[in-house]
Amino acid sequence: MLTYEEFCLRADEVEARIAAACRAAGRPANAVRLLPVTKTHPAEAASHAARRGFRAVAENRVQEAAAKRPAAPAALQWELIGHLQSNKARLAAETFDCIQSVDSEKLARHLDRATTESGRRLAVLLQINAGRDPAKFGAELEDAPRLLDTACGCTGLRVEGLMTIAPLGTTPDETAELARRTFANLRELRDTLASRSGHALPELSMGMSGDLELAVAAGSTCVRVGTALFGAR
Repeated sequence: MLTYEEFCLRADEVEARIAAACRAAGRPANAVRLLPVTKTHPAEAASHAARRGFRAVAENRVQEAAAKRPAAPAALQWELIGHLQSNKARLAAETFDCIQSVDSEKLARHLDRATTESGRRLAVLLQINAGRDPAKFGAELEDAPRLLDTACGCTGLRVEGLMTIAPLGTTPDETAELARRTFANLRELRDTLASRSGHALPELSMGMSGDLELAVAAGSTCVRVGTALFGAR
């Protein structure tokens, strides 16, 4: 586990990358949120993030976050970015402040029931398989309008935007091209959905340690970074 000082140096470097990407894209530096991904790292990683001033961290697994959260600062928010099975919707709704991986109408309804019974509204993003990668989770582009309609009809959910994960290619150039296409697809989908539905969908969660510059250029508002902040798992 990195020391707090080492983590801060890495955070400075990632924030500098984001700022440079924003300048290159003609966007203000504060247009993109850096979301530290603490999965497989100890609860101390979340504490480092909170101490550095981050308001939220992300996890891939419900049980891992549920075990870590009590040991972290109470004000820190937690976001789920990993695949969520419907049978874990209740625990996820109790554990997380935002779920970025709502990829089906069934899951949206399960989360809605869980949050409505507890009397709260849960922030969610709709995960879209914008790169059409059979190895990735997410609703297909064609199914996104119906998923949005269903999620927006859930009184326990607050739909804030879309999320995607770019496919990996067999070469760095292919990976970059796939990422560009994926991020452009998500941005275009968001614009179309927002125009047709009247929902602004301001959040575009796309980009990770290796492709955040491409994501920022395409309009990302949230980059999810783990390895560049905390090192290899």
